Amino acid sequence: MAEKLRIGIIGTGGIAHSHANAYKSFDDVEVVAGADIIPGKARKFLDEFGWTDAAAYEDCESLCKRDDIDAVSICTYNTQHACCAIAALESGKHVLLEKPMCVTLQEGIDIMKAEKKSGKILTVGFQPRYNNNCRKIKRIVDSGELGKVYYVQIGGSRRRGIPGRTFIDADKAAFGAIGDLGCYSLDLSLNSIGYPKPLTVSAYTSDYFGKNPKYYSEADRFSVDDFSAAFIRLEGDIILDYRMAWAMHMDICSDFVILGTDAGLKATAPHPNPLWGSIISGDISGLYIMHDKGGEPVTTQLSLEATNYNIFTMKVRDFVDAVKTGGKAPIPTSQIIYNQAIIDAMVTSAKERCEIRIEIPEI
Repeated sequence: MAEKLRIGIIGTGGIAHSHANAYKSFDDVEVVAGADIIPGKARKFLDEFGWTDAAAYEDCESLCKRDDIDAVSICTYNTQHACCAIAALESGKHVLLEKPMCVTLQEGIDIMKAEKKSGKILTVGFQPRYNNNCRKIKRIVDSGELGKVYYVQIGGSRRRGIPGRTFIDADKAAFGAIGDLGCYSLDLSLNSIGYPKPLTVSAYTSDYFGKNPKYYSEADRFSVDDFSAAFIRLEGDIILDYRMAWAMHMDICSDFVILGTDAGLKATAPHPNPLWGSIISGDISGLYIMHDKGGEPVTTQLSLEATNYNIFTMKVRDFVDAVKTGGKAPIPTSQIIYNQAIIDAMVTSAKERCEIRIEIPEI
């Protein structure tokens, strides 16, 4: 491998700019190519960042055919995640795949098979893991202070926050708040408790706000969910109580709560938070442990830890370092396939109005 890691960016829309800003800040990385299916879009994107010598393509296959590219960021809309990731892996590229991993559980399985066959790294982009307070929550759970964890409540929401562009098109995004914010919420809660295997899902989704012109100006083309809720059974006799909203008549669905047999933990989010309206960005305003002391119920407020760096940049840096050193994927598919399985089951459960049993084959 050359001294500088040679990067291609597949999909040059909104989130690709965050990847580009991160790569541009690294001295040991060179972006050499970009691809986007919209004619001229990749060229404009590359020029915007001063990469005038980088090649622009109108399909991911042409970029992936180049044997002088070490790794790619995949920043396409959701329905193209799987095909682009598989194409990149099959051509011998390491992959930083934006969230959600893909659309269906089967797509996730196909990605993992391609990853295993290629011997390359594929990491999935959940930057809230790099927030110091999110890491602190995981350390507390791992320490055993809470005892046996048996219930987790997670809720992310915006009172009014339906995005536009391809986020609301089912043929591109596949799902709405579930895939945009819900996968973050799932990763935060599951990662905090060690990513136990999901067993069953009973879910509900609705689109009352997105399809109502009273609340949303593009209601005529809105074709995804704007609210979802689910009751998820996990291995180890753990229940995950999940809620997610792009829009609702409430300030927040819930705080992040972990109940254990020895203590409970609660993380609260700033109110109101116009961007996220929840703690899934890692933006935590309060952290509390509720336990007994001397036979009396006591609440201990914990100090918050500053995160004096850009968590998105850290996500990209971690990927670059893993590729350069031959390390493991920072956020591995072996974990995120559980996240994807839950999302897939949520969509099916909401549609069929019944509980769905999750089965993930050995890969």
